[in-house]
Amino acid sequence: MDFEFTPEEEMFRETVREFAQKEIRPYVREMDETGKFREGLIKKMADLGLLGITIPEKYGGPGGNFTLACIAAEELARADLSIAIPVFFLVEASWAWVFARHGTEEAKQEILPKVCKGEYFFGIATTEPAGGSDIVGNTRTTIKPKGDKYVVNGEKVYISGVNESMTVMKGRYFTTAYMNKAAKPKYKGITAFICPVEKGIPGLTPTLFEDWGRMAISTGGFALDNVEIPKHWIIGDPTRGFIYSMEGFSAARVIIGATCIGSALGGLEIGKEYIKQRKSFGKELARYEGITFPLADWYSRLEGDRLVVQKAAWLLDQVNAGNTKYNHLDAALWCAMAKLRGPIDAFAILNEVADWHGAFAYTKECPLDLGIRGVRSYSIGAEGGMNIMRLIIARELLGKQYVPYDRQ
Repeated sequence: MDFEFTPEEEMFRETVREFAQKEIRPYVREMDETGKFREGLIKKMADLGLLGITIPEKYGGPGGNFTLACIAAEELARADLSIAIPVFFLVEASWAWVFARHGTEEAKQEILPKVCKGEYFFGIATTEPAGGSDIVGNTRTTIKPKGDKYVVNGEKVYISGVNESMTVMKGRYFTTAYMNKAAKPKYKGITAFICPVEKGIPGLTPTLFEDWGRMAISTGGFALDNVEIPKHWIIGDPTRGFIYSMEGFSAARVIIGATCIGSALGGLEIGKEYIKQRKSFGKELARYEGITFPLADWYSRLEGDRLVVQKAAWLLDQVNAGNTKYNHLDAALWCAMAKLRGPIDAFAILNEVADWHGAFAYTKECPLDLGIRGVRSYSIGAEGGMNIMRLIIARELLGKQYVPYDRQ
């Protein structure tokens, strides 16, 4: 059992940390208030090999694994407490990976190199107005063959990167729809495909929402009215779209865990410096057990969360490398635990640190509101709500026969 990162991984961490602290941290408040990334930042991330970090080298990517992706996510979030930039990073790291595993060779050669260069944004679009977690029971979007193409009708909502896809780059989204509603079991009727989101797509109507956190990256949706896609944009076996979605959610969840840990660590670092300098009744706050004991408790819990994330990433890497000792469900359990613990603990830690700052924390001179608003998005429901994580964990502990939903 080895708890050390390799020298290469440590060097990678230092590189990302130096970049994030220099190019991101000083500008987070500005980006939060303007609602967009600084000009040139996406290009700099591409040059560093951060965009599509898990995309294989043959498609222009760095060929990194999920251990590296989680290291990068943690460092990006440590600099950007609001987690807007880490959201941009993690969506591509997880969903472009699924596409690279299962997409057609023609589509991968066409799309993935542009993702790595920052010309395309690669996102995830499965949530619909009727619901998000139950993509089998609530999916209303359909995809049907039409000659040498497919036609898509429906609507997707609460999707990251919609505005960026319509303005500064072009969007390519991992999307799901019913191709066969009569399939038994129902999940085999779900097909995964690439949906284009950009200006000038006939039948595509975008919508934007105004969030109250992670403001630098947009959230929106799009309606699809007879939108046509080429046949080679179907991802893998048309009957396995649900399975591919579950792979992508596991990948996203572990990076979300790392992202929330990074934001919490950044908040704790701010808090530690503050309590060593701020005095009350003639003594530094760091001398009072009412503050130092919660610091000890939360830091200990956060280190436990990091170990969960690291094991989840390691398991994904084992599965991805073809180690038959493990399968996707082994990874899914740990990825769900990472997603369950990370957002909840990060939100609590950032609130605790805000208490140490007193009234100062309620001003925008203090950056803690960025993290409090940002990490809350991941306990509300992005990539699955907290009770969905508990359902997955309980399912793996007890067996599939004890799930509360109809498996048919």
